Amino acid sequence: MGSGTLSSSTFRSYASKTVGKSTDEVFTSRRLDSSLDPKGVKIRESRDSSDNPESTAIIVGIDVTGSMGMIADNLAREGLTTICEEFLKRRPVKYPHFMFNAIGDVACDSSPLQVSQFEADARMIEQLNKIYIEKGGGGNDSESYNLSWYFAGMHTSIDCFEKRGKKGYLFTIGDEDPPYDIPVSAFKEVLGTDVASSWSARQCLEAAEKMYHVFHIIIAEGSHCQSRGVDNVRHKWAEFMGQRAVVLKDYTKLSELLISLIQMFEGTDKDSVIKSWDGSISIVIAEAVKDLSSESVKIEGGVVTL
Repeated sequence: MGSGTLSSSTFRSYASKTVGKSTDEVFTSRRLDSSLDPKGVKIRESRDSSDNPESTAIIVGIDVTGSMGMIADNLAREGLTTICEEFLKRRPVKYPHFMFNAIGDVACDSSPLQVSQFEADARMIEQLNKIYIEKGGGGNDSESYNLSWYFAGMHTSIDCFEKRGKKGYLFTIGDEDPPYDIPVSAFKEVLGTDVASSWSARQCLEAAEKMYHVFHIIIAEGSHCQSRGVDNVRHKWAEFMGQRAVVLKDYTKLSELLISLIQMFEGTDKDSVIKSWDGSISIVIAEAVKDLSSESVKIEGGVVTL
């Protein structure tokens, strides 16, 4: 998957149709859409094409539990347009292919993982709109972000890595603590996969990191961060994945942060990235990436190391 190209006018037209609609009117699925069901999916593909001769796979995994439905809602209303326009303007990578994941809680949600196809044009709108905003989650202080990591590592095939040795990008987004192990029963129920034993969050992350630069974006405005304290949540994620855990204090600037992180990891100096944004956006981005050291971002043969 991944033919077609980005068009700003198409995304602006779509965004205009969401004006005045509630989240439930934008996202009309009331159960898992079959096209987003990961069960039995062997591989999601990001392939080069005549439209996208040097594609880069980008996965955006969105927490859709509790109040986190606001993330998908903002992407639909504004974020996709920003992503399209700024990618065309800045070209952090030439030919992005986007996949969306919707993330819930494997312990208690009916649909803890939803996975779209990789798309390069307005078809990503159709994929995003099919997401079931379950609004579930439990009281265990975490969601199953590691399902997204596992799926990326074990069930995607991406030309950027396989043909050119260039990693894609994987962002999980939410407000809760690092995830727990995935039990054997969950693999069978959610993915239709037989495994010999549970997978730890570390194992899932390492599987994804073979092909992707993996980040987790902590939404400071989320209810979990507000009740437990942003610094406390940040500390737990920093212990788990270091500088790749980033706090965002204004969720409406998520698209700008995604683009900024990709720019930095493609070689643009951090200060230059921050200054490239206007006023309030620049302040939000500067705060989010303040702990990400420019000196520690090194590109060697297309591989970024921290």
